[in-house]
Amino acid sequence: MKHGKHYKEAAAAIDRMKLYESNEAIALVKQVAKAKFDETVEVHIRTGCDGRHADQQVRGAVVLPNGTGKTVRVLVFARGAKADEATAAGADFVGAEELIPKIQNEGWFDYDVVVATPDMMSVVGRLGRVLGPKGLMPNPKSGTVTMDVAGAIADIKAGKVEYRLDKTNIIHCPIGKVSFTEEALEQNFDALMGAITKARPAALKGTYLRSISLSSTMGPGVKINPIKFG
Repeated sequence: MKHGKHYKEAAAAIDRMKLYESNEAIALVKQVAKAKFDETVEVHIRTGCDGRHADQQVRGAVVLPNGTGKTVRVLVFARGAKADEATAAGADFVGAEELIPKIQNEGWFDYDVVVATPDMMSVVGRLGRVLGPKGLMPNPKSGTVTMDVAGAIADIKAGKVEYRLDKTNIIHCPIGKVSFTEEALEQNFDALMGAITKARPAALKGTYLRSISLSSTMGPGVKINPIKFG
């Protein structure tokens, strides 16, 4: 893969052989981010888990203390009083069965997170093949299948992020924007790592977090020492 001039200059400022402390890595990522837009700062964690085994899955959510810097659009599947509650809580879209053809046939995806009340999951389940691959399927573990739709919406709007293993057993998660202060990014990073550390599967033998790196959207990765996170 060819990289441009800015990427090569940024990469030259990073010692590829060094494992940085998180505060050093954050400062470096901010320093080398040269894109003309406010890049997202992302954490990439290679785990020792085998996601093919149900007892080694890692999935959950955490509210970042300083948010993500992104305006999140929320779709809620609910009926009656719960639909009214969702609207009052600031959901961007609220509906039920009538949304199925719009999503299935028209490819409507103008939302970032989907929340559903438990009674609506039989309806939402029909969208599994469409929402699943996009990571939009509501899930109790991430708090998006709940009767407390107002609380779920408030958390999501405040900066709740979901973390999960991908097919290669790596977790990718945003912790804010390059425009955030180093302190704000550090607090978000610590909150995320605290949640992921606690989520270690009991069935896992050996090293849990094999490598951690931090990068901006267009920038090179900066490796962080994973030892203190277990």
